[in-house]
Amino acid sequence: MNSQTIVLLSVSAGAGHVRAAEALKQTAEASYLSLRAIHLDVMDIVPDHFRKLYAESYMKIIKHHPSLWGYLYRMAEKQKGDSALNQARRAIERLNTGRLQKLLKEIRPDHVICTHFLPASLLSRMIKKGKFDRPVWVVDTDFDVHKMWIYEGMSGYFAADAEVAWRMADHGVPPERIHVTGIPIMPVFSRPYDRQECARELGIDLQKPTLLMMAGAAGLGDADTLTERLLRLPLSFQIVAIAGKNADLLDSLRALAAQYPGRLFPLGFTTTIERVMAVADVAVTKPGGLTTSECLAMRLPMILISPIPGQEERNADYLLEHGAALKAYDLAGLEYRVKWLFEEANRLEAMRQNIERIRKPKAALDVLRVVLGSEEAA
Repeated sequence: MNSQTIVLLSVSAGAGHVRAAEALKQTAEASYLSLRAIHLDVMDIVPDHFRKLYAESYMKIIKHHPSLWGYLYRMAEKQKGDSALNQARRAIERLNTGRLQKLLKEIRPDHVICTHFLPASLLSRMIKKGKFDRPVWVVDTDFDVHKMWIYEGMSGYFAADAEVAWRMADHGVPPERIHVTGIPIMPVFSRPYDRQECARELGIDLQKPTLLMMAGAAGLGDADTLTERLLRLPLSFQIVAIAGKNADLLDSLRALAAQYPGRLFPLGFTTTIERVMAVADVAVTKPGGLTTSECLAMRLPMILISPIPGQEERNADYLLEHGAALKAYDLAGLEYRVKWLFEEANRLEAMRQNIERIRKPKAALDVLRVVLGSEEAA
């Protein structure tokens, strides 16, 4: 194929939008030898005060006032596109994102793919004003679509599943511009893994059921508290608990592991979570669009806890409807669901069969194939 440049625009308000853009970048570099992929986080090219207002405020709200975020999410769906509130919001965004327009002029990409609605909004206006003439595509990163993702002038939209596509059309997107691909995830989640080898790396026993705890401190209590309660269940299973970059949590989990030798395996920040997923039988996680798509790709059943009101609640609904996950409302409910799943192996197998019907591990490649048209991957 002829040499082309794709710019991937994300926003670090939550990690999912950035991870989706990185997944597209890695897939492009691995699959299209003459394709140049540039990932720009819009929050890296805006003034500090706007980044704090936009991204940091969002993170504080969902952490400390999740119900408020749910209210704002629902209210924004009801706002008309030309409402005074939306006009004011877009004016503030334009005033603080002028550098993006300059960068795009310098790069002159053949295509732009947005994994967040902010750059889609900005580029829609630029297209309308005749200031940008390249195709712009939008990747929705949840099993839901919000009105704030829908803008005029977009070349195409990518939906997580057929219902999301249907709802995009109901919002006014021409059906021929909607493509059901799934949510882009890193290529590593589409590869097969040797479970014995991965188990040896972790030091775990494949003869025992394995629970992967990815939830952190997520509404039901601190991760060490959740883990200790689960370890007290009268069942023979083991837990791999991810502490991430939380050094205090990792220390606490290590102390707990000393009390339960051979039952708990704490991990700090890891760049190979796919190898942990390969040996897990079930994951406890929040229902973010990227994390749950990664679990689906790895055929890993889920127990969902503490969804953020709004998009994560709707992700949870999707996974529950399709039999890919259970949902725990409190700590006792989490204990019960772990016990229920591990008491009979056929329950987890039924969930894995359900997952097989909805998993889309090659979503990133499918997105790129649509964007690049007839051009073939390497």
